[in-house]
Amino acid sequence: MTDTQYSLVGDIGGTNARFALVKQGDVRPQAIEVLRCGDYDNIDSAVTDYLARVGVSEVSEACFAVASPVRDTQIRMTNNHWRFDTEEVRAQFGWRAFKVINDFTAMALGVPHVPEEHLVRVCGGPGDSRRARLVIGPGTGLGVSGLVPLQHGWVPLMTEGGHVDFAPTDDTEMAILRILKARFGRVSVERILCGQGLLNLYQAHAEIQGVAAPLDAPEKITAAALEQVDSLARHTLRHFCEILGRVAGNGVLTVGGTGGVYLCGGILPRFLDFFLESPFQKGFEDKGRMRPLLEYTPVFVVTEPYTGLLGAAEALANPEV
Repeated sequence: MTDTQYSLVGDIGGTNARFALVKQGDVRPQAIEVLRCGDYDNIDSAVTDYLARVGVSEVSEACFAVASPVRDTQIRMTNNHWRFDTEEVRAQFGWRAFKVINDFTAMALGVPHVPEEHLVRVCGGPGDSRRARLVIGPGTGLGVSGLVPLQHGWVPLMTEGGHVDFAPTDDTEMAILRILKARFGRVSVERILCGQGLLNLYQAHAEIQGVAAPLDAPEKITAAALEQVDSLARHTLRHFCEILGRVAGNGVLTVGGTGGVYLCGGILPRFLDFFLESPFQKGFEDKGRMRPLLEYTPVFVVTEPYTGLLGAAEALANPEV
């Protein structure tokens, strides 16, 4: 594989680092490799190993999406031991340019490049392609971003929308708020709408109902709900979907996101059929006088596994990033 015409892109999380090559001017990743972060001392050794694996001696530029805050040149990964300075890494490899962006910013930038076969329609009407898009997804946390259209591209919104207040809408949710407030103090929607949040919600429902909560991990709750062997787990997962719908609907109203809602991350595709039959749509559209606006807005689940790599490739040439 020749190396002069390629750029390097990466999507680096707490456990795995996904690397790929893209032809300059293109966003389609090639030679994708998934490496375990724990197998490498730092990012430079992972990059060196990846380039050796794909037979490329050097590339001219790179862009990495990272699951951590991005401020100045110092990057400290949130959920693994990697620490690096972007300028030092750029100089070490001789890259003419090196961008590092937040992983959910990359997710948003990747959405316009996701093939149609990896978009599953959930609900909604045609929307307005001239308007902003909302990108949101539960995972380790709750990522929230958006895309504002320009004449020839997109500007990503870098937000902390997962940390807005949880807003209960009935007596049960008021009780959930009290329970979680006793544990955490302030209760953000991320305390519910993420992997750990599903467990928090399950335990809160158990306390309200006065029953045992034997399941101790979000994947166990999801499995029990899908297998219909635990009514509490099933009730909790349905409620999780409904709350996600309400939060997504609030996001549309906030950013004017009638261009569409794109639900990203690794959680929802694991129970896609359940999700499509869940009260998500009810929560999403239940906005009183604004209901017609939400009914007009299309909602999709993104099943493309490498959306972050697409976004990193888009960021290479996007002057707004």
